[in-house]
Formats: sequence, structure tokens, C-alpha cells
Amino acid sequence: MMGEAMARDTSKEAVTPPPAAGMGDAALLKELVAHLRDNRTELREEWARRISDADLLTAMTPDEIFSEATAVYDNYVDALETGSVEALQAYARDLSERIIPRGVETHEVLGIVLLLRDVLARSLFEKYRADPDLLNRILDAYEPAANRIAVTVGVSFVQERERVIRQQQEAIRELSTPVLQVRERLLILPIIGVLDAQRARQLTEQLLQAIRANRAKVVVIDITGVPDIDSAVANHMVQLVKASRLMGASVIITGLSSDIARTLVTLGVDLTSMRTVGDLQGGIEEAERQLGYALPALEDLDDELD
Repeated sequence: MMGEAMARDTSKEAVTPPPAAGMGDAALLKELVAHLRDNRTELREEWARRISDADLLTAMTPDEIFSEATAVYDNYVDALETGSVEALQAYARDLSERIIPRGVETHEVLGIVLLLRDVLARSLFEKYRADPDLLNRILDAYEPAANRIAVTVGVSFVQERERVIRQQQEAIRELSTPVLQVRERLLILPIIGVLDAQRARQLTEQLLQAIRANRAKVVVIDITGVPDIDSAVANHMVQLVKASRLMGASVIITGLSSDIARTLVTLGVDLTSMRTVGDLQGGIEEAERQLGYALPALEDLDDELD
């Protein structure tokens, strides 16, 4: 009798195992994904509401936020299901490209991803609160994947933001170092602002291209608006003069301040290859003489520079 009872008890345990007993991470994630798909509408709406309540993505309209939330949600769930973040990564880059010009900041993007993780975690707590053991195993499977997704989105946004910043810096540098053709074979390069090594390299490239395109014979570089230069930049200037000569153009440097002159002397920079003139007007006059032009009237020169 006791053996029969034990057999019945064992049989009962085999028929009614604990919920999800023996399920691995893959099976748990599959159950999790099914839950997120079944409750997509309410979870997505809750997430969009939380975004608005947290004053995130304020540069976007509510409709835009809901549309992007829908796309991010679906990509998020797909990443959980497949374990691949490539599609989500591509979407994150595309989203970043669209929203960065509108002033969306990095903390906002990270904030909305963390809010989504919180919304989904709360949903899991609600669904599995009656079974703490299963809840813990679900969360153990979910959290590493969710953290990986959050990092992927954050890194994609930061990389895109850095790319945009680099483009903006490049555009600013190009605008701040215009190469002007005053007349045939004569170029003027007015430099304003801080002249660092990177900008000096870009300046060299722009000028050499302009010398070739315009078949210039004389270039006047005015550094009146440069507050200071260091040895590295000074050496770049020397190399610029030499490279211009190889391109067939002589260089006249104007606007050399007393402070910069003393710095160059102190640094021991070789200035023998540089032709310097006090101011821009004097430099242009010297260039005119080298080219054999009659000196223009001052008002005519102003009109050409405008």
C-alpha cells in the first residue's frame, strides 16, 4: 500500500511539473517575446506616454514620437527574438540621422531606451508576479539582452552624432578659411580665429587646390585675425610656403603681429622662406608689383573683395 501511494505521488509530480520547469534561456525568451507581441499596443502606448511625461524628445510632435516608438518597439522585440542587433543598429543610425539635426540630445535617446526597458520589465512583473521563481528566470534571460540592446542604440546614436559634428566642423573650417581670387593669378587667404594643426593641414590642402585651379602665381595669406600660433602650426606655415612654391606660386604673409613674431623667433622657426609685409593692403600692392599689374584704386579693390 505504501509503495502504491509513493508511486501515485511520483506519478502526480510527473504529470503536474512546476510552470516552465527546465526551460532554458532560449525558451524563456521565446515566451517573453510572445508576451511582448501579444501586448504590443498597450505597451507601446504606455512607453510613448512615459516619454512625454519625462519631457524627452520635446523637439518632436506626439505623432512623431508615437511613430518612432512603434518602429523602435518592433525592432527591439525582433532583436530579443533573434539575438541579432544589426537591424536595430541600422534603424538607430537612421533615426539618429533624422533627429540629431532637430536638436535631440544623447541623454534623451538613452532615456527613452531605458524607459522602454522599464515598461517591459514592469509588464513582466505584472504577468509573472504569482510565480517568483519563473519571474526571476525570465528576468535573468531578459536583462542581458535588454542591456545589450540599450548599449547598441546608445553607441549608434553617439557615433552618428560624432559624424554630424565632424561634418559641421569641416563646414565651419571651410567657411572660415576662404580662398579668394582678387584678380587673375592672384589669391588672398584671410585666416581668422585659432589656427591649430588640423586646420593648418586643411588650409594647406585648400590653398594648393586653389593655386592649381586658378593657375595662381602669387598668394597673399593674411593672419591679422589669428591670435596666436605654436611651433607645430608655424612649421605647417613654413611647409605651406614651400608647397606653394612647388606649385609655382610665391607666398606673401601679412598681418604678422608683434606677439606672433616674437613667438616665432623664440621657437626658432625658419622664416627665411617667408616673404612678410605689414598689412593686407601692402601685401596686395607687393603682389601686384610681382605680377606686373598697375595698382588699382582703393575703392576698386574694396568692390572686388566684396
